[in-house]
Amino acid sequence: MGQNRQPVVLLAADYRQIDKQSFHVAGGKYVAAVAKAVPALPLIAPALGADSDIESLLACADGILLPGAVSNVHPSHFDQDVLNPALPLDPARDGLTLRLIGAAVEAGVPLLGICRGFQEINVAFGGSLHQAVHEQPGMADHREPDSPEQSEQYAQVHPVTTVPGGLLAEITGCSEFMVNSLHGQGIDRLGAGLVAEAHAPDGLIEAVRIAGAKSFALAVQWHPEWNVLNTPPYLAIFRAFGDACRARVAQREA
Repeated sequence: MGQNRQPVVLLAADYRQIDKQSFHVAGGKYVAAVAKAVPALPLIAPALGADSDIESLLACADGILLPGAVSNVHPSHFDQDVLNPALPLDPARDGLTLRLIGAAVEAGVPLLGICRGFQEINVAFGGSLHQAVHEQPGMADHREPDSPEQSEQYAQVHPVTTVPGGLLAEITGCSEFMVNSLHGQGIDRLGAGLVAEAHAPDGLIEAVRIAGAKSFALAVQWHPEWNVLNTPPYLAIFRAFGDACRARVAQREA
C-alpha cells in the first residue's frame, strides 16, 4: 500500500434487535460523513463486548469514530442504578467502546466521539453522567422535538460557546455557533484528563478533548454529521479529524 491510500476509519457498531434478529449496525449518516467529509473508508467494528479484539481493531484503524446511538451507556459503569428502565441500553457496545477508547489514545489513533460516543469517552475516563439532564435544576431540556421529521429533529436549536484558546475554537474559528440537540443524558462529573471545549447556555459541557493525547482526540455532544457538508463548523471538525487520520497513514506507511 502506498502513502496516498485512503485512511480507514472504524465506526463502533451498536448491537441491535431488528425483527427479532440480531444485527451489528452503524447509522447511515455517520458512514456518509466519514466517506464524504473526512474523507476516508468507513468500516464498521462489530460490538462483540468482552470478545472484541482491541489489538486487531487498532491495527487496521487510521481513525476511530464513536457514533451516536439510540441506546445509553449502562449507568453501572459510573456507579449508578438505571433511572429509567424504559430507555434502551447496549452492553455489547459498552464492552467494545469502553475498552477501545483508552487503547486508541495510548496507541495514538485519532478519535472522534459524537453524542453517545462523547458520553462514552467521559465514562471511560472515570466521569459520570446525568441520566436525565432535563430533571436537573437549572438545566434545559436537550432532547429532540417530538416530530417524525428528521429535519426538525436535527434543526439547530441552541448555541455553544467555545473555550477561548481551545482546540474546538481553533478548528472552527468560532467563539460561538448553533448546534442541534438530541440527547437526554449529559456530563455530570468530567472525567480525569478531559478538558471542556464548549458549553451550552445552561452550562452543560458540549465538547471535550483528551489532554495529552498523542493525536486528535475530540468529542462533541451534538451531531455534526448531520448536513455536515453545508455546515462550516461541523465540516471543520471532520476535516481536522481527517487530517489526523491522513497523518497516521503517512506515519504507518513511512
